[in-house]
Amino acid sequence: MEKSEIAIVWFKRDLRLMDHQPLCEAMKLDLPLLLLYVVEPSVCAAPDFDVRHLRFTGASIQDMNRMLSIPIRPLEGEMLPVLERLCAQYTIRSVYAHMETGNAITFTRDRSVHSYCREKGISFLEFPSNGVIRGLKNRKFFHQRWEETMRMPLMDPDLRHLKQVDVPPDMPLFTRFPAADPRFQPGGTSVGWRYLDSFLTDRKRRYSRDISKPLAARKSCSRISPYLAWGNLSMRQVYQRTLAAMEQTGDRHNLRFFISRLHWHCHFIQKFESECRMEVENLNPGFDHIRAVIDPDRIRAWEEGSTGYPLVDACIRCVRATGYLNFRMRSMLVSFLTHHLWQPWQAGAHFLARQFLDYEPGIHYPQFQMQAGTMGVHTIRIYNPVRQSHEQDPDAVFIREWVPELAALPLPFVHEPWLLTPLEQEAFGFIPGISYPKRIVDAEVTGRFAREELWKMKSSDAVRKAVPGILKKHTSGSPGKR
Repeated sequence: MEKSEIAIVWFKRDLRLMDHQPLCEAMKLDLPLLLLYVVEPSVCAAPDFDVRHLRFTGASIQDMNRMLSIPIRPLEGEMLPVLERLCAQYTIRSVYAHMETGNAITFTRDRSVHSYCREKGISFLEFPSNGVIRGLKNRKFFHQRWEETMRMPLMDPDLRHLKQVDVPPDMPLFTRFPAADPRFQPGGTSVGWRYLDSFLTDRKRRYSRDISKPLAARKSCSRISPYLAWGNLSMRQVYQRTLAAMEQTGDRHNLRFFISRLHWHCHFIQKFESECRMEVENLNPGFDHIRAVIDPDRIRAWEEGSTGYPLVDACIRCVRATGYLNFRMRSMLVSFLTHHLWQPWQAGAHFLARQFLDYEPGIHYPQFQMQAGTMGVHTIRIYNPVRQSHEQDPDAVFIREWVPELAALPLPFVHEPWLLTPLEQEAFGFIPGISYPKRIVDAEVTGRFAREELWKMKSSDAVRKAVPGILKKHTSGSPGKR
């Protein structure tokens, strides 16, 4: 029997139907389209993946299905065997997808799919995502091209003309998406729009003032990062909606500040796209010989939120429970791990990737390295966890919520419980090491040591030798000035 001819639109980290170039281009073929999402065991078993990511993608697909006559039925298996089985059922003319700046597993998979399609005579068409450019040699015109891309008309398909085909009945469906968890933001384009619109119309008012505060940022920041990371919203949609809000509300200060963060979002993904070895290697090899020894006890205390530093522990516990933490506190966690505990950044990168609901490989690894100081082109940032605690959570409301064992302590002891005298410890019923862990290190001492070591390395011939090549490939002026 002659097989039906179809095309495939393969969804990855682009779980939306609007402003979707692959879907628009596929519909021009006037062929039945199979809208495909594959839950891949290799991706789910990777050390950077967590059930919270699976829950979010499941909800995202469910949200997409509300607009489709034939729902997307996620398949279970590795992409290549799935594609082979589909080829046995259909004549596949083309596969359409967005380019994904993912981890090494997904990059290898995409290359295998390219090879398979070439071998079978299937056209595999990939399209740029969010202004990130594959094969970019330098950043000379990156920001101008990004602006041009963001201002282009949205690529919205007319779903009334969408011709679909369902997955064959003998294909293995994935049906084990976790149930909703009220502690986490739910996935889906419709929810993403609600977060963005509430920010642009109201919550933005304190954005620039609250962005660094762990408690206030939960309301005053946009909170759209998961919807960008999993593609529920495109960067172009967000950018154009923000420009419109700027005209409507007149709040140019906060929204320009927000737009600068949209620039930085793609700026860092482009770094990773251009040099994906950052997932495992120091960008600047001059730093390869420091922090080479892992201390399991220090790593465990950091991961469990039992370091004895209240703000550090509160942040770890919060992100583990909710999947969200504001940028300043993320930076402080990486700084504490790499500078104060003197651990290699690789020892914590996968752990935090699993905690972040908005885990985006293209941002995660360059940011981890920037905060760890292993690029050699930025100033060295060593966050003092006590100073951050006093400045960003002065009344210790955030700390008391996430470290309840300190809730009864008055200020300033809730920030620095080690300052309690024996008499005060007795008065509050506080026993160091039992009521709450003793601090794992002295941050004044460790901060001073890390600063001396890193600046010494930064001035070394090995680090300085690599700097010109890094600057040439990854910089072209600061997008934050735009």
